[in-house]
Amino acid sequence: MTVGLVAATAAGRRHARILADAWPHARLVESAGVADALRTAWTEHGAVVAFLATGAVVRILAPLLGDKRTDPAVVVVDEAARHAVALLGGHAGGANTLAGEVAALLDARPVVTTATDAVGLPGLDTLGWPVEGAVAAVSRAILDGEPVRLLADATWPLPALPPNVLVETAPTDAATPTDSVVAGRHRADSTDPEGGTGDGGWRLLVTDRIVPLDERTAVLRPPSLVAGIGSSRGVAAAEVSALLHRALADAGLAPASLRCLASVDLKADEEGILATARALGVPLRTRPAAELAAVDVPHPSEVVRAVVGTPSVAEAAALAGGGTLLVPKTASAMATVAVARHAPRGRLAVVGLGPGAPDLRTPRAVAELRRAAVVVGLDQYVDQVRDLLRPGTRVLASGLGAEEERARAAVAEATAGQAVALVGSGDAGVYAMASPALEYADERVDVVGVPGVTAGLAAAALLGAPIGHDHVYLSLSDLHTPWEVIERRVAAAAEADLVALLYNPRSRARDWQLGAVLKTFAAHRPPGTPVGVVRNASRDGEQVHLATVSTLDPAVVDMYSVVVVGSSQTRVVGGRMVTPRGYRWQR
Repeated sequence: MTVGLVAATAAGRRHARILADAWPHARLVESAGVADALRTAWTEHGAVVAFLATGAVVRILAPLLGDKRTDPAVVVVDEAARHAVALLGGHAGGANTLAGEVAALLDARPVVTTATDAVGLPGLDTLGWPVEGAVAAVSRAILDGEPVRLLADATWPLPALPPNVLVETAPTDAATPTDSVVAGRHRADSTDPEGGTGDGGWRLLVTDRIVPLDERTAVLRPPSLVAGIGSSRGVAAAEVSALLHRALADAGLAPASLRCLASVDLKADEEGILATARALGVPLRTRPAAELAAVDVPHPSEVVRAVVGTPSVAEAAALAGGGTLLVPKTASAMATVAVARHAPRGRLAVVGLGPGAPDLRTPRAVAELRRAAVVVGLDQYVDQVRDLLRPGTRVLASGLGAEEERARAAVAEATAGQAVALVGSGDAGVYAMASPALEYADERVDVVGVPGVTAGLAAAALLGAPIGHDHVYLSLSDLHTPWEVIERRVAAAAEADLVALLYNPRSRARDWQLGAVLKTFAAHRPPGTPVGVVRNASRDGEQVHLATVSTLDPAVVDMYSVVVVGSSQTRVVGGRMVTPRGYRWQR
């Protein structure tokens, strides 16, 4: 998305240049007058940042307003660059996010007035899925705390919703929860001459089915459908599209729930299929013929096998990966379509929270915490981020020593279809929760890794530049690794002349191991080799201590510390540890 920048004053142009220098996708739009420039930016760019008065922007753009789903995002910045106001396209256009990005570059304050954002609730149009029906009315009901029934055909990984959104399951006489809603609507229509939902309640449906809409019902379209497509060479996009839409309509299925189109890899360049996918806004995914041939289908064809190498293209492509066939293959002159429903996959985000300081926590980590319905973690880490969680988030916190139980709990919740964030300090993949969790997560779960600033990186930054060359991370805890193995690894790092970052260096129960490790390093390093100790890096009580491999007193080290042992080339310059990038030291 390109960003058009519009400014009327010298100060505004200075602020605009800051954005233009930072963003290759942004450019200053200039014209004979500021009104023409603003209209040009609106027409030619996906987003507009205007360094103008809000009133002026409103008056100029008012005649151009069309639909919030297609209008550009507009952010307005005042003359002093104190505020970045998301004026238009808050959710759908991305203005709320853009206001935050502009504010970060200009050291301004983002101003977001969208109701759901203001109170920390997820907007129905921000979940990444198409939404239909009475979206504004149901969103307002959620905001106002009115009871809203959430009925879904399956458990999808939605973010946390507030307690007034009541999740209901299917009754025994209905195939899915939405079946009961449709039936209830028809019963209400038969007795209520005024129409409506019958019970006067608010409903949020999550379904791929075409359902009747009213003024109190919104529908989220989950990406549950895969359409398998086969065709003759040179098929027209109009034919593929018409056949697909007819098949979906006959089955009562919503095109907005298509996850992708699928075919054999021989059709990866078939323009008629590609154009249909582009028009629907979904990808085309192809598989080798041999892989499709292994999929059990109800209507195989030996004629197709002879031509393509698989007895089925449309049905096999739709079913590949474990779907349930809803629309058996149906054909036109040059195309074949089949549609399958695929079960939801849970979502497990393994989130590194950084070393402790909030400003060292990445925006992606914050976004994943707010995306989650369930947060799992060590109690002291969860306490650091409770203020970031949306209302209704379920928290599973436990104490030290329960790593495996936390991993199992997080994976179990994700396997059940929930959106889960499993949190840990530093980076989730460095002596943290990613490894134990991924030992249990299978193909039913989508895994998202969110990197974080490690304690070692935070400590190194405080010490200077000790890891400017090759280095190694070593944990001295023998809780999961026998001490004999740790000793061999320490000896190898010492002999290789690697800078070593020592995690879990010393505790009350392990008070001798660090001294033994220092002796091993001292046997391979000059006695003056610098050693740094950082305690509580980036947290309250932060302490930095410099010594040498021969003088460090292990008593100053505890489990809140990271110890950095320099290589033979590491020096102290200006009170800071420095390991030269090359092995030439300029004296």
